Amino acid sequence: MNPENQQNYQNSNDLSLPQPVQSAPAATDGRSAFPPLGTTLPSYAPPLYGQPGTSFGQQTARPAAGVPLKKADWKKRFKRLLIVLVIIGLLAGGYVGAKLLMNASKALGGNILGLLQNQKLDGEDSGYVNILLAGNSSDDEGHSGGELTDSIMIVSIDVATNRAVLLSVPRDLWVDVPGSGYSKINSAYVFGKADKFDESGYPSGGMGTLEKIVETNFGIDINYYALVNYTALRDAVNAVGGIDVVIKSSDPRGLYDPSRDYTKQTRAPLVKLSNGPQTLDGQTALNLARARGLAFGSYGYGQGDFTRSENQRLMLAALKEKAVSAGVVSNPVKIGNLLDSFGNNVVTDFQTDEVRRLLDIAKKIPSSNIKSASLNDADGENLLTSYRTFNGQSALIPAAGVDDYSDISAYLEKLMTPPAPASSSPTPSSRNN
Repeated sequence: MNPENQQNYQNSNDLSLPQPVQSAPAATDGRSAFPPLGTTLPSYAPPLYGQPGTSFGQQTARPAAGVPLKKADWKKRFKRLLIVLVIIGLLAGGYVGAKLLMNASKALGGNILGLLQNQKLDGEDSGYVNILLAGNSSDDEGHSGGELTDSIMIVSIDVATNRAVLLSVPRDLWVDVPGSGYSKINSAYVFGKADKFDESGYPSGGMGTLEKIVETNFGIDINYYALVNYTALRDAVNAVGGIDVVIKSSDPRGLYDPSRDYTKQTRAPLVKLSNGPQTLDGQTALNLARARGLAFGSYGYGQGDFTRSENQRLMLAALKEKAVSAGVVSNPVKIGNLLDSFGNNVVTDFQTDEVRRLLDIAKKIPSSNIKSASLNDADGENLLTSYRTFNGQSALIPAAGVDDYSDISAYLEKLMTPPAPASSSPTPSSRNN
């Protein structure tokens, strides 16, 4: 044995040195294919030799590529993965749960444990659940008319056929406000709040006054109400990652309102959107909900407040569609943000044990089953007319006359009547009989 091989032999039997985990394959020239112990490996060394920059013999070789792991190794890895997934689930669930508890206590009545229940809603036995929505800008600093409910909408849900109607009530409708005389309907909430309205069968305060006016004049029962700050729309749209709408303005250029947003220090127009599909973020949606096209140079707002109401209904339907989508309901952060927008900006008489039922019903209503309606275009007929009040204000009254809501009530009844099932065409044999 030559001296070099003898030295290698002695080293390989010295137990104080790290030992290779496999025998060295023979090189073509008869020498060992492994480099001498202690040799620093280059960065391009293959995985068999260990990590780049390490010395041979300092690391146990990894299994060759394509060699399956032992069953025990797979079990260990699976258990670790399962533990990680469980931890993530618990953290996500805890986050959503905390948000739900916090915001439910802000906006909803009843015991917080009611969120685990599925209570039948008022009105279900009659076939319809009617909700009165009112929006104002009470959270906007510097807005003198912040508590005026410039947005009023009736949401009627047909629980049997999974249909819904969104009907806007014009802010300028001239009505008899209980205890205060005639005024525009957008001020009814303010009067009721100031007068501390309290009448059996209605909520107390401003929403009670507004609810009584709608029930009395429109001839429908209101089961629930929700008073919403405009900020809720912005926050909710941002929470779900934006909403998709299709702008269909009467002007080929789209919608444009150069009014300045008094809540933002910017000279950008309030609204500038072209016709066609649009993805709106929260601030754009909020601006669209406010704009009436009153500023000089506006276009696409030929019907003023009616156009604004139409845009509001459009966005509400789009928000509902996005909120129940898989991308939102499976995302704890989006759900948490959506709950924040609800808890911070909504006052309602829904109880905690009714919320789950409402969500279950809403998820069954496809967008194609949501009817957007307005009193100035009731199947092509305008049920309203302009009116000059005793103090010179420009307002709206029913086309039939002051306090005559017979045509409007008939239209609402028609809206809420389920469509008749389509009759099948007669077969050739039946035609011959």
